[in-house]
Amino acid sequence: MTTGSVTVAVDANGADLGPGEVAAGAAVAAERGVRVLLFGPAEEIGRTPAGVEVVDAPVSIAKQSNPAAAVHAHPEASIVQAARAVAAGDADALVSGGSTGAALAAGLFNIKRDRGILRPALAAPIPVPGAPVTLLDVGANVEVRAEHMVQFAFMGHALAQVVLGIERPRVALLSNGEEPGRGTPLVQEVHERLSAVPALGFVGNVEGSGLTAGVADVVVSDGFTGNVALKVMEGVSQTVMAAIRARAEATPRGRAGGLLLRPALRGFRDELDPENAGGAYLLGLRRLGVVPHGRFTRFGFSQAILLAARGASGDMVGRTHAALAQAGALRRPRGTMSETGSTLSSA
Repeated sequence: MTTGSVTVAVDANGADLGPGEVAAGAAVAAERGVRVLLFGPAEEIGRTPAGVEVVDAPVSIAKQSNPAAAVHAHPEASIVQAARAVAAGDADALVSGGSTGAALAAGLFNIKRDRGILRPALAAPIPVPGAPVTLLDVGANVEVRAEHMVQFAFMGHALAQVVLGIERPRVALLSNGEEPGRGTPLVQEVHERLSAVPALGFVGNVEGSGLTAGVADVVVSDGFTGNVALKVMEGVSQTVMAAIRARAEATPRGRAGGLLLRPALRGFRDELDPENAGGAYLLGLRRLGVVPHGRFTRFGFSQAILLAARGASGDMVGRTHAALAQAGALRRPRGTMSETGSTLSSA
């Protein structure tokens, strides 16, 4: 399968800038050879270029407080229809810029968990210049058990190895101290379990400040902590770049210096911009999902669609599952827990 033969189902509802901005991003991806099924309000989206097929789906559940219930109650919702298209084989991957909880619930009920996966996880690239780090989970699961986080570590390791091309990924655990005994009882238990698997490349705990220090390729966290950490880093980077711009434009000397530095600063800004990455991988489903930020512009949504297309064409789900199986990291869900678990995020 080549990128040009991939179809991506895209939920156009829920984005901060509206369905039209998502549609504009879909048009850019279509120009790059990706076929897009765009689910959203046809009246707002308007005309689209060849390669983008609009499915009229004006109902959005992006703002619903209980995403699992909303998915059941609104089968006509755009995200539900998009997930069904992927499950039916009409599309190869899912992209949604609405709420994470709605995307996760729609994916779980329709695309389903992959065999042996306890909980799906969102894996996001941290924009660190020259030393990209994958952080997971960043919002799919607010509350987790130790076995979930251990599997997240294996999922992140497999992603880094088979997709990012890192031969021996280093895996760390996010905590409030580097010592093994630091952190909550959950973090301490996960540390003990990960330490018992030499093949995983576990390097121990890493503090928040160490996320950007290049000490690990993969950092594992529960979804609540990971989501907060990711958004704090993105907010700080945006604030710093805005402050540099303001200082550079404050005086004639600063403006002159800014002109000389502009090419270098533009490259630095692009490396920090989360829109370049395209969003987070939704790992653990039978088909690939990508969740971009709802505040993305058309460029970010085009990158998300292209990311999903590349992942599908490269059989990311199959290769990651094979790596997990080889590592013995696949498990059967215990008990009779609902397909969505008990703590879907609404981030």
